Amino acid sequence: MGIVVVTTGGTISMRPDPATGGLVPALSGTDLVDLIRWPEAPPLELDDFAHVPSWDLHGELAFRLALRVCEQARRPDVTGVVVTHGTDTMEESAYMIDRLLDSETPVVLVGAQRPNSVPDSDGPRNLRSGILVAASAAARGRGALVCFDGELHAAREVRKVHTSALRAFGSPGYGPVGVVDELTVRFQRTPDRRPPLPVPPAIVAEVDLIRGYAGWDGRLIRASVASGARAVVLEATGRGNGNAAVLAAVSEVVAAGVPVVLCSRSAEGRVEGVYARGGGFDLVAAGAIPAGDLAGPKARVLLQLALGAGIDARAAIAAEA
Repeated sequence: MGIVVVTTGGTISMRPDPATGGLVPALSGTDLVDLIRWPEAPPLELDDFAHVPSWDLHGELAFRLALRVCEQARRPDVTGVVVTHGTDTMEESAYMIDRLLDSETPVVLVGAQRPNSVPDSDGPRNLRSGILVAASAAARGRGALVCFDGELHAAREVRKVHTSALRAFGSPGYGPVGVVDELTVRFQRTPDRRPPLPVPPAIVAEVDLIRGYAGWDGRLIRASVASGARAVVLEATGRGNGNAAVLAAVSEVVAAGVPVVLCSRSAEGRVEGVYARGGGFDLVAAGAIPAGDLAGPKARVLLQLALGAGIDARAAIAAEA
């Protein structure tokens, strides 16, 4: 029994490009494992899946990554799976993996805020911690986790909360599910997980995410649908509020058969249809689907998977929210 390390690129694998000085993915899985200098590590199998920055890990590539990870997790000879990943979109990949994961095998995503070209890179420590978690019997059945700076976060709850600090991730409104303390893995609670979704033949890429602001209107909503969006996620203000102009656009696109999902741009709290005059009460009455406390990027991933599998958007969101 061993741990499969699936590498995708990201800062954890980056070094400066000799020609430009900009950071680029440069290290293989073997290179990363060599950097942790851990002779007592459990048996590791390396799977070099991709070498990209995480802002390029989306759509079909992210879907193929999720399928690969789930395939590795089903193997009877695998104790756990570790995924090295860039931090920018790690929360979205973690959530996609979690919604398709159909085994009890631990899956742990790790990365770095500082590249391996600097002496104080956090990559080797995070990778070592991730391997410890993947090898822990206590991690079984907890779905996909993000392990970063000694904290463990559930896929549904985790968000990147800082652009550059070593403690890059948090779970606003929830807190971490566990910690890694030197060589000890401790869980404080079990995350609330939904049953895995059916694996779609492909994901639907054409789902747009629009963030609300003071004075926003319906132009971007209409433009999304006009350019081919199959669904729209709104990160509205507060409890899920728009205004009269947003309400008019939502009413139009919902009437045209395009699902509109309502999230909040706030980091904590749930969307509720409370306010009239273009607020959440009116938006929900017009057909917008409230997503509870699910973050906008994850609502988008959920719609990509659900629509690809032929699942009704309202049913998919209701089961998650």
